[in-house]
Amino acid sequence: MSEPSNAWDGAVVRLWLARRFDAARLDQAAADRRDYESRDEYDKAAAEEWVCRALQLPDCIETQALFAQRLKELIRQEDYPATGVYDDMRFERHVRSQPRKIAKMAKANEGFDKRLHYQ
Repeated sequence: MSEPSNAWDGAVVRLWLARRFDAARLDQAAADRRDYESRDEYDKAAAEEWVCRALQLPDCIETQALFAQRLKELIRQEDYPATGVYDDMRFERHVRSQPRKIAKMAKANEGFDKRLHYQ
């Protein structure tokens, strides 16, 4: 892992995950109210919620190395159990993309300070 420009702050990452978790829940509710075309958006938001929930373990956020290790475990995982999604294959594809995106952020230690709803 390359050296980040600023020090790792687990509290900032924990807050970012909590905000993204809440935003994903809101996105699911909004997509659920819309028609058939929004099923992909629902599955994408459900995948983001699933990943944020899986990453909110108390011991994996404290250091950058533990967080990166947990992300690698999620990427290697074969099965992502979830209920209520419309398309399991699409959901799994979105779940696999989320840890990769977060891993890039963790490697550079950038982006966790951006907490707007839409990213």
